[in-house]
Amino acid sequence: MSPVALHTLFEALAYAVGLRTFLWTRRKLAPQAFAHDDHVAWVGVGAIVGAALGAKLAFWIDDPLAAFRDFPDLWHLLEGKSIVGALLGGLAGVELAKKIAGVRNSTGDAFVLPLTVGMCIGRVGCFLAGLNDHTYGNPTALPWGVDFGDGVPRHPTQLYEIAFLLAQYALIHARRVALAEPGDRFRAFMLGYLAFRLLVECIKPLPYAYLHALSGLQLLCLAGLLYYHRDLPRILRALFARRGAWEPR
Repeated sequence: MSPVALHTLFEALAYAVGLRTFLWTRRKLAPQAFAHDDHVAWVGVGAIVGAALGAKLAFWIDDPLAAFRDFPDLWHLLEGKSIVGALLGGLAGVELAKKIAGVRNSTGDAFVLPLTVGMCIGRVGCFLAGLNDHTYGNPTALPWGVDFGDGVPRHPTQLYEIAFLLAQYALIHARRVALAEPGDRFRAFMLGYLAFRLLVECIKPLPYAYLHALSGLQLLCLAGLLYYHRDLPRILRALFARRGAWEPR
């Protein structure tokens, strides 16, 4: 099977397993996230449309020279995508859909496990796709460097991301009681992932430099972290502070 076909297979698997995980999570881990079934439809549409638009916009921002190389060829313009953009676009889409539908509940906690599972599966496909996927890291002399097909050992940043996502979910799940405010588990997920991507992009090829140093994805990560900056102290306390009188027992 070709690398492109492998990537497509794992991407489809990520969506399918992520959806099934969401249906389970909604019942078992975040039963208060949705007050009515029609709210699920509104939030789902907002998430899908927002994620699709955000994923494309992030690619255009991250690598504008490649994205607009054959402009106005729309097929080429629609080729790339980014998980960072999908997450931020999905967040914006959900918030807009909730305002339209009058949904007042925080719904994010129902997405933490499905996103973790889906993104891990998707990154396996990215790893198997090799150089074609452009998600690999810079050359490295470390013993776990991976040759993706050009004879150069590189940081397997896809595997770093899988390891981070699994460790992050284990921490969030272990501290779920301390993350008592509705939506805090999702805020912890977003803060952690955006911070991780901000750092890991430093060991990946820089397609286009902003401010002579930052990639477009790093700028988007900074924007997302700024959006959640008021929640950051509370989330850090909940995740890392020792259990005390402030924490529910």
